[in-house]
Amino acid sequence: MPRKKKEAAVLAGKALVDAVVEALEDKIAEKIVVIDLSGVSSMADWFVVCQGDNTSHTSAIASGVIGTLKDKYNTAPWHHEGVEDGRWALIDYTDVVVHVMLPDVRELYNLESLWVKK
Repeated sequence: MPRKKKEAAVLAGKALVDAVVEALEDKIAEKIVVIDLSGVSSMADWFVVCQGDNTSHTSAIASGVIGTLKDKYNTAPWHHEGVEDGRWALIDYTDVVVHVMLPDVRELYNLESLWVKK
């Protein structure tokens, strides 16, 4: 009788953040910042913000995160947008939202300063 393949558990919370950061590092994302939003926002528990050198790089970073988490952890985003354009890719895993931006876009919106706990 063939063995059943054990399915990987879908990631959430801090384990998901760690997997995202690892996937970002694999694609050589720059200036990775993890922002803990628990107790600050009901939209997500974590933001992970990073940047790439150019639109091709940011697209590759975002695609790499989506592909790695799906293949390695059986975890797919609830929604994603901007991956093809590459200026600002948003990958929404519900409790973890990943922002991959060009440096000028990141500087303009400065998400890190908006979500600092006071």
